[in-house]
Amino acid sequence: MSAPTGQPPAKRPTIKAVAAAAGVSTAAVSQAFNDKGRLAEATRQRILATALELGWSPNAPAAALRSARTRTLALVVRRPTDVLGADPHFSELITGIEGELSPRGYGLLLHLVAGVREETALYQRFAAEGRVDGALLTDARADDPRPALVARLRLPAVVLGPPDAAGPVPSVGLGRQGAGVEEVVAHLAGLGHQRIAYVAGPAELHHTRLRRDAFETALKAAGLRPWAVLHTDFTEVSATATTEALLAAPDRPTAIVYANDSMAVCGAGAAQRAGLRVPEDLSVVGYDNLPLGRWLHPRLTTVDQQVQRVGGAAARALLARCGEDVAAPVLEDRPRLVVRESTGPAPG
Repeated sequence: MSAPTGQPPAKRPTIKAVAAAAGVSTAAVSQAFNDKGRLAEATRQRILATALELGWSPNAPAAALRSARTRTLALVVRRPTDVLGADPHFSELITGIEGELSPRGYGLLLHLVAGVREETALYQRFAAEGRVDGALLTDARADDPRPALVARLRLPAVVLGPPDAAGPVPSVGLGRQGAGVEEVVAHLAGLGHQRIAYVAGPAELHHTRLRRDAFETALKAAGLRPWAVLHTDFTEVSATATTEALLAAPDRPTAIVYANDSMAVCGAGAAQRAGLRVPEDLSVVGYDNLPLGRWLHPRLTTVDQQVQRVGGAAARALLARCGEDVAAPVLEDRPRLVVRESTGPAPG
């Protein structure tokens, strides 16, 4: 519809208007969107918020498409590049996601970020430029600022993690995250193990806290105490070094539980290089039930958390939030122990 006679059409906001409203230079606006320069974080956030409010982005076509569907969803992962490439967990997760997106003509935009600041800026650019219809948030954390951020940006999102109805963004995952770890402790205690160590992930992750609590509670119920609980960054180097330190102790553990299968494989290798047999001298347990656990010798005892199925359910939940006619996913199961040959009776 044309504008009424005598009334000029609305003007598209300019970078100068954003700079004036934010009280900065146009160069600072460019730096904020390119994540370059030495802007103070408070200044960067003010610029991005001002641009979003005015409806400006550095890409004019993108600004015109802000209200249009891109049929693209974002998966942002805060992990080092080498960890993502070496951990099959994300291959399984993406397989589950793509299984729901591809038949509906949607694509997945994968981004790796190094820290909170980079991740925050990325979501703000997504919203300002209209590059994606929604986002999948990985690795729910304690005091996680991202759900509130994407809600404020009006960017549809779901969190991959234990179900939590209290937050501004729904979580999609298996319930009772500690159940699998409880089964692990019962299994090892039943084999006579008393010196059981846990090699966990980063302490700030929500699932790390849930599983650690379950590990310590289950050991206490069995009349035992953790031999050690050590946190890692999920890297091969960290998993190997942590295992070597545990095995070098005079009264070493007889069983080690790892936060994922990739670290468990590294741990089993470190034990074998140290001259120990798995499971005769050391029992090893992973978490994820990835295919590599079935390829290992001896095959890996692990916890199945249905990574592909959870990825598909998260994709369906996000598609529904983006306005697609998709049935709500149902995840009524919980993580369950899968016993294979990497665990056996305690030595001696």
